[in-house]
Amino acid sequence: MQRRTFMKRAGIGLALGTTASIAQAAEPEVKWRLASSFPKSLDTIFGAAELLAKRVAQLTNNKFQIRVFAAGELVPGLQVLDAVSQGTVDCGHTASYYYVGKNKAFAFDTTLPFGLSARQQNAWLYYGGGLELMRDLFKGHGVINFPGGNTGTQMGGWFRKEIKSLADLKGLKMRIPGIAGEIMSRLGVVTQTLAGPDIYPSLEKGAIDAAEWVGPYDDEKLGFYKVAKHYYYPGWWEGGANLSFMINTKEWEKLPASYKEAFEVATAEANLHMLAQYDAKNPAALGRLLRAGAKLHPFPKDIMVAALKVANQLYAEEAAKNPAFKKIYEPWSRFRNDQFQWFRVAELSYANFTFNNVK
Repeated sequence: MQRRTFMKRAGIGLALGTTASIAQAAEPEVKWRLASSFPKSLDTIFGAAELLAKRVAQLTNNKFQIRVFAAGELVPGLQVLDAVSQGTVDCGHTASYYYVGKNKAFAFDTTLPFGLSARQQNAWLYYGGGLELMRDLFKGHGVINFPGGNTGTQMGGWFRKEIKSLADLKGLKMRIPGIAGEIMSRLGVVTQTLAGPDIYPSLEKGAIDAAEWVGPYDDEKLGFYKVAKHYYYPGWWEGGANLSFMINTKEWEKLPASYKEAFEVATAEANLHMLAQYDAKNPAALGRLLRAGAKLHPFPKDIMVAALKVANQLYAEEAAKNPAFKKIYEPWSRFRNDQFQWFRVAELSYANFTFNNVK
């Protein structure tokens, strides 16, 4: 290479590098606070927010810093949406179905009983129009949302006494939030919504008779098996529970485009890693729980049949009176039906044979 050509190219490279450095130096320093709905002890679900903060900092040369606070440190775990909406914090990590008291349509962002699996939920949000529909709803609260992790299909919870039939649910006091709680109420259960840290002491004192949370890995950490031995499956109300990062819209709009891109990329990474971690950690945790004395039970069929019937009734009733719910429910239902038909052909047939025959 001739010296003149080399020097010319080197000069261009130096100029580009200098320009990039100047642009990089011009980016502002941003410090946000994130309120989580979850305790630090739940490293997988709380860890999604920590992963977000770490990756955003790395992608912005540490100029965009997000400090993560556990449930109760800044705001109670079940008030994260309000805190983000009001600007008390810049962003949050929570489950949208905690806020169905504001509008039942929020449940679609997390999960609905007899709804989508984790893969199907991601497909709906990212490529089925779900994220656009949910953002229309969140817009009215001054919030923009991003998928922020999924637990996969959850367990049906811990019960102090064995449940042998639908009749055994009558009068039972259970921690179960959202629309699932309303379905259980219609089946005779006295329901409560409690944040994660409050569940164990309530079970221990007998203030509640049963509680659902996530699955073996988290349930083991929270110690439910010590005070309620009967562990039920499946969690028909949470076939694939999506968590969300929620950002105050005004704060979001202040961000440079590169910071927005970094944040969105980091949320997708956190979303992927949470589900992968749960899938990797739950099998061993279930084995430990069983060795510790937990007794595994499927829900009686009459409970499953009754719950499905009530769920369909509830959805029809809500769609008839709640335009926001109907707007999401109708396309969501079509998407769910298509997904179930496809998964019945491919995934279910594979799973039914392989899971039961491969040793």
